[in-house]
Parts: sequence; C-alpha cells; structure tokens
Amino acid sequence: MGLPSNLEALIARFIHAGAARLPRASRLIESDRLEWEAAEGPAPAHPSPARDRERGGMRPLPLSLLTLARAPVKAAMRRLRGQRRVAPAQLPATGFTGLHESVGDVVLLHDRAGAVLSIAGNRKSLFGLPAADLMGRGFFEHVHVADRPIFLKAIGEASFSDAPVNVALRLRASSLDRGDYAEPVFLWLDMRARRCGRKLPERGAVAIFRNVTELNWSQDALVSARAAATDLSKDHFLANVSHELRTPLNAIIGFSEILGDAEQIPRDPAKQREYAAIIHRSGQHLLSVVNSILDLSKIHSGSFDLSPSHFGVAPLVEICCDMVKLEAQERHIALKRFCPEGLPEVVGDKRACKQIVINLLSNAVKFTPAHGEVSISVRIEDDTLLISVADSGVGINEQDLARLGNPFFQARGALDRPFEGTGLGLSIVSGLVGLHGGSIAVASEPDQGTCVLVRLPVDCRADVAKARPSAEIETIARYRRGDEEHDLVQKVMVKKIA
Repeated sequence: MGLPSNLEALIARFIHAGAARLPRASRLIESDRLEWEAAEGPAPAHPSPARDRERGGMRPLPLSLLTLARAPVKAAMRRLRGQRRVAPAQLPATGFTGLHESVGDVVLLHDRAGAVLSIAGNRKSLFGLPAADLMGRGFFEHVHVADRPIFLKAIGEASFSDAPVNVALRLRASSLDRGDYAEPVFLWLDMRARRCGRKLPERGAVAIFRNVTELNWSQDALVSARAAATDLSKDHFLANVSHELRTPLNAIIGFSEILGDAEQIPRDPAKQREYAAIIHRSGQHLLSVVNSILDLSKIHSGSFDLSPSHFGVAPLVEICCDMVKLEAQERHIALKRFCPEGLPEVVGDKRACKQIVINLLSNAVKFTPAHGEVSISVRIEDDTLLISVADSGVGINEQDLARLGNPFFQARGALDRPFEGTGLGLSIVSGLVGLHGGSIAVASEPDQGTCVLVRLPVDCRADVAKARPSAEIETIARYRRGDEEHDLVQKVMVKKIA
C-alpha cells in the first residue's frame, strides 16, 4: 500500500523539528486524522456516506489502518532522515581580516553609549592609531569635539532602529609639532552604523568607517575653484558694465555742459543739434543697457513670464527687418529675407520672439563689414519653427565659440573693441529660447561669416516641461555661405551623435 503525499509531508515536518520517534508520530497522525485522497487508492469502508460527501470524497483514515501503514511510514522516515541539510560554508576569521584590509575600511562594534567593544580591519592604515587607543572610550575621545554629539546621536539612532545611519565626522589621528604647541591633524571619516541585532541586547551598533579626507579636500578645492571663477566672472561683469555705462554717461555729461555754458555753446545751430543728438543717442544706449540687464536678470531668476498668443511669423520678420534696415543701408549691407507663402501662425510670446529676431539681426549687421550681406529665413518643419540668420561678417574664432551666450562676452571682447554693444544680445536670446523650450545652433569661421539657427516649438504651450532659464548653444567651428537651414541642422545632429 502506498503512502499518501500529505502524510509524507507531515512526517518530514516533524523530522526536521526533531520529532522523529514513530510512536509520537503515530499519535499525531491519529489525532490529526490524516485523510486519503480518493484518487490515490481504494477507499476503506466508512459507515457515514453523508460525511464523505461533506468532505468532498475524502475519507478519514481508521486507526486500524495505521498499523498497516507503519512499514511505509518507517521507509519514508528513513528516506527523509537521509536528506541532510547542507550548511553554508563559513568564512574563517582570517578571511574577514583580509577582506577588511583589502577594502580599506574599519569595522567597530559599539555599545549603546558609544564605547568600542571590538575592532576589525586595518586600523593602523586608516586611523594611524594602535588598537589600545581606540578601545572603550578611546575612539570617542579622538573624535572632534564639535562632532561628538553627531557621533553619539548616530550610535543611539542605529541601536534602536533597523535603518542604517550615515554621518561624516572628524577624528584626531596625529599631531604636528609646532614648537610651542602640537597642532592636531584630523581625518574625515564616513560612518555607516546599524543595529547589531535583537539577540545581542548589550551591544548597540556596528559601524563601518572609511577615510574620505582626500575626497573632502578635492571637493573643497573644487568649491574654491568655482568661487574663484565666480569672482572672476563678477570682475569681468563689473568691468564690462562699467564700460558700457561710463562711455555714454561721459558723452551726456560733456555735451550737456557745453550746451549749458553760454561761453562754450557753439553759435552754429546745426552744431547744437548735433550735440543734442549725441546726448539723445547716449541716453538711448543707457536705456538699452539697463533694459537688457533687467531682462537677463528676470530670465535667470525665473520671473520672466511668457504670454503665449497666436501671431504670424512673416509679419514679425518684416517688422524686425524694418527696424535694422536703416543701419544696414547706411553701411551698404544687403538685407535679405526668405519667408515662404502661406506660413501658418505659431503660438508663443510675441514680444519675446520679436526680441529674439531683432537681437540676431542686430548682431549680424553689427559684425558684417560694408558691402556685406545678411539674410534671414524662416520655415516650419514638422512641429518646429526654424529661424536662420546668416551673415558674411568677421566670424568667430574657435576658442571663443565656447563662451557664446555668457553675459557681456563679445568675440574680440576687449574694452577697446571696434564694435559697439553690451554683449548681452545672445545671452538674452539664449534665455528667451530656453523659456520657449527651443534650442540654438551657431556655426562660424573667421572671415567666412556666422549662421545662427533657432528652433522653436510651433506651440510653446505643448513644451512647458522643456522650458529652462537658458538654452544650450551648440557650436560648429566651420561655416560656408549656404550652410544655413537644413545643412546646419544635419551638422548639429552629426556632432551630437559623435
């Protein structure tokens, strides 16, 4: 007669629990009233068919059959006893020591008061201290006075919590002889502590320490370098903005004094009007500088709010071209525009888009010599508006391309530069394009010209998640007339892939 699977499972459970004696197992089997599966063999007679139906065809095992089942029970028990559990291999103590020394960490076992109970790891290479100086309260006494509350709090939290606790603290490892006094030398340690376990109530926490002194020094050096770069940027900013403000102010003050002095005022009315025009232009330049600084400040601070609306791109380009047409005509610069017919309306901040186009056209005209050419073309590709402004001007050196978009930066940006301007135009363009969720690409080469390609979403409301204070400017140190539009887009894509 075969042994049912549920009976064998029960026997296995008791064997693993240490209850392997057959009489006890028989009593438990009888008390549990193990049942046969109807499909496993012929069911013995039972006086209660109704109860059989209630049990779904399951019949209780009569006590008389337990004696017949002893042989298979004994065989099953012998088979289950032979299935030995394989204990995991234990790593010897020397293995733990080698592991800690190779990793470079030190493991300390602390009680709940922070005293050290045991040490594992290469403590001399990490702390430079003998074990006797770290045992008990020794480690705590070497912790920096300002970091001792942090250390005790970490041990306390780790001793009563299942979550690990991470802190950074300083440890006095040695001292330098300065003659009259000994200057302590502290190491920065990264401490990770957690509870030892509920079975060891007298022990508080085990902590792993790692020396991060060099990492902290590197971070401090990086912070210092960034602070120095920030200070240098501020110095450049002040130098440039003072130049941009001082020059027109000197003109305003000087010519206004001449016009206000009866002895110095020229008798020729045409000369007087010329001086008044210089004062007016200087005032307009000052206003432009102040407005540009305010706009840039609003963009970087996040307080420049876009006002999306529907507007036509072609009329906007016409207005912007008319605004720079006079300067271009005075310098005999050909101003060309290419707008396909039937260009649909876009959704964006019209004032911001107008400023983008004006700044790009103004830069192109400013850096293009006489009898040169400036062109602007717009088109829509998928869901993107492409605005391309190209010129045959002086171009930009490769080393200056990386600095494009920095406030007050101009190629050939010395204070005696031959070109007027604040150097804020492209910075503002970068900010406004970023707020629209667009991108900028610049291709330029000295004496060949420059092409700026701006990509804006047709509907800026759909790309709110892509909005940022400043758009990254992709640069290409090569340009030939005719590379604008699609060819420039392809070059930017190839550069990104490379």
